[in-house]
Amino acid sequence: MKMRSYLGFLTLLASQLLRAEVLIVDLHNIDDRGVGTVVGYLTFSERLGGLLIQHELGGLPPGAHGFHLHENPSCDPGEKYGAAQPGWSAGHHYDPAKSGRHEGPQGTGHLGDLPILNVDEAGRAIGALTAPRLRMSDLKGRAVIIHAGSDTYSDQPEKGGGGGARIACGVIQ
Repeated sequence: MKMRSYLGFLTLLASQLLRAEVLIVDLHNIDDRGVGTVVGYLTFSERLGGLLIQHELGGLPPGAHGFHLHENPSCDPGEKYGAAQPGWSAGHHYDPAKSGRHEGPQGTGHLGDLPILNVDEAGRAIGALTAPRLRMSDLKGRAVIIHAGSDTYSDQPEKGGGGGARIACGVIQ
């Protein structure tokens, strides 16, 4: 009986893996003039435990970077405080429940918080992260942004986690 259960589980698992949707998104450098060169790509797939985000990126500043899903499918500059800002047309962090709270990928605030993206001294970030509260259905028609600085996952002392300028972006079709 245990063997039959085990085989049933494996069959179910295999069927889930075979029909798993995968999305690949190119990320580009961005500045106040617009969208620049490709810096790499992200591969999204849904797994047990959330959304798996595999990344292969290069040419980024070393260190920890805020990483977010934003509400609009655009990487173009937008106006903030009377000046063009990189990627500002991507809008705010994705927050379908309108929580207005920035609490990190494990918290109960908005869904746009992704795990911190760590870039090595050579400017590369290669690996995988998990966003436990996101699903594939949340992605289409959004943008992914990498910020210049890290993220505190709090709105104090700076709103939005203090990640600073938007330096890379990818539109999810």
